[in-house]
Amino acid sequence: MVDAAGSPSGNQTLSFLLRRFAEAGIRPRTKLGQNFLVDLNLLRLLFRSAEIGPDDVVLEVGTGTGSLTAMMAEQAAVVVTVELDSQLFQLAEEELHGAANVRMLQIDALKNKNRLQPELLEAVGLELDAASGRQFKLVANLPYSIATPLLSNLLALDRPPQSMTVTIQKELADRITAAPATKDYGALSIWIQSQCRVELVRVIPPSAFWPRPKVHSAIVRLELDSERRGRISDRDYFHRFVRAMFFHRRKFLRSELLSVMKNRLDKPAVDRILDEMGLDGTARAEALDVPAMLALCERMRREDLEA
Repeated sequence: MVDAAGSPSGNQTLSFLLRRFAEAGIRPRTKLGQNFLVDLNLLRLLFRSAEIGPDDVVLEVGTGTGSLTAMMAEQAAVVVTVELDSQLFQLAEEELHGAANVRMLQIDALKNKNRLQPELLEAVGLELDAASGRQFKLVANLPYSIATPLLSNLLALDRPPQSMTVTIQKELADRITAAPATKDYGALSIWIQSQCRVELVRVIPPSAFWPRPKVHSAIVRLELDSERRGRISDRDYFHRFVRAMFFHRRKFLRSELLSVMKNRLDKPAVDRILDEMGLDGTARAEALDVPAMLALCERMRREDLEA
């Protein structure tokens, strides 16, 4: 578990990992995004940034060796931790032996690209309902390959995490935090910023991980903003609309809307709506900030309802 100095069990240093992996006769599987954070100061920064409290049900995706899990279990009501790799799952079970408030699941967190694993949601839901006042949080050193669909799908839930504090690829962090009219601004930026306050906590070099990835990473914290989220009339429609608006990124706004509303609105109708909303049809979708995209989506949704 956690020692008196607040260090995770086994101290997830490079020497610890090399020894434990040799003992278990396993090797990291990079195709599963198994890059372990071996800088303990950064591991603790991830942990502190999550601000875990005694009423929190924490979801961790990517248990790894269980070092972060053990730290969180000292603070949280419950940690629900998911590990796909059977060998790592067994190793983590040994490290977390005796942790009564840790629920370990050996599953893929995603059912498919657009859907979370029902077993994961059921486990989290049961823990949230087990006592009054409990809050849902995501805290994880996320495998790169699932970070985007995991964050996106969690925000699509009726009962999303109150905060998500994660280590992800810096390129993804740039997209999440991007401002309008920049190269990284797109559907993901809008989807997340329309519901969350976003903070880039720290950029992390490849040397902080083992095995070393080829790219930089970042710790980001996303805090759910109920006021922002409340402005979205239909989250599913908004999610589909925003993704469609960036499907052909170089198209002008008028052309993109015609594609999105194909067989529902003709060019004169689209031009009329753009004119009424004061939008330039020759601009591109990335020129619209979050409020403008929300307003445009809501107008299109009403047109669909009236059609």
